[in-house]
Amino acid sequence: METRIVFHIDFDYFYAQCEEIRTPELKTKPVCVCVFSDRGTDSGAIATANYTAREYGVKSGMPIIFAKKKLEERKDAVFLPVDFDYYDQMSEKSMNIMKNFADIFEYVGRDEAYLDVTKRVQVDFKKASHLAQQIKNSIRDKIKLSCSIGVSPNKLISKIASDFKKPDGLTIVSPDKINNFLDLLKIRTIPGIGVKTEEKFTKMNLKTIQDLKKIDIFTLNKEFGRKSGTFIYNASRGIDNEPVKEREDTIQCSKITTLRKDSKDYQFLSENIIALCKEVHQIIIKNNKMFKSIGIHFVQSDLSNKSKSKMLRNPTANLEELQKITDQLLKEILENQTATIRRLGVKVSELSEVQGQSNITNYF
Repeated sequence: METRIVFHIDFDYFYAQCEEIRTPELKTKPVCVCVFSDRGTDSGAIATANYTAREYGVKSGMPIIFAKKKLEERKDAVFLPVDFDYYDQMSEKSMNIMKNFADIFEYVGRDEAYLDVTKRVQVDFKKASHLAQQIKNSIRDKIKLSCSIGVSPNKLISKIASDFKKPDGLTIVSPDKINNFLDLLKIRTIPGIGVKTEEKFTKMNLKTIQDLKKIDIFTLNKEFGRKSGTFIYNASRGIDNEPVKEREDTIQCSKITTLRKDSKDYQFLSENIIALCKEVHQIIIKNNKMFKSIGIHFVQSDLSNKSKSKMLRNPTANLEELQKITDQLLKEILENQTATIRRLGVKVSELSEVQGQSNITNYF
């Protein structure tokens, strides 16, 4: 199989870094960007923390109240609400710079993307290294953001490599260096391997990727199923044939709100659903999209989640249709609802461009 050269570009502590760019005096302080739940100062969770805050043990997903305890001694610690509109603008500017350097560009999320640069660098890893540094310099000069880049023959290794020297890292893993690079890393480093899988391997006395290579594919398939077993077997050897694919940067659109009070009252919830539908619809129209799947999402008072969705026969961008279906889903989900609802969301997915009726048959 011919060699490819793939970049994985990952922005360092993206939301917090965006806030530091907007307000430079934050750079010396612990900065936590928070998803506040509108129920008082400490209700909600950390979305991203800068490296100063991380030194005190603050992590993404941590309740704000815990983060504040960890940062008690830092009187200059800052807790900011998320500003997704601003982060989207920063992301879009960065992605537009990256696209100019890629043969194939694959958007992954606000703060990461894959680039296939094989032709551009003529399958030369030295040229690839220079190109990666050019991208880093260009993004820093134009937008002031730092990013980390992993360079390798495939997406899997590049993703691992981009996280290897954070922040502001550049890690090149040429084909002859793959085994040396992977062997000493912890098994958990492989994307997709979570806590439970890691625990299983620990019980088997396997800690590093080098240890993992001692296990044959039949044992892995028996322990984790054929699909996961094969993935783990290949990943431990740095094998990944998935191509970099052009991808739309909007695969779904959702809005969620924290309710003024916990409730399971249809009338109250319906009013909030209608408002959320209007917000989602505005984004859909602005981006010239249609949707084929509609869903609603609950976060209940005990913080457990519940969702329900419906696939339409044909894609649409009609607000009345959106409101009608979400109302129908709301009624259905409330039939057996015992817990009160704390947060409520509306989501549309299976998005497509509005292009007349030319490809409507794709959706039957």
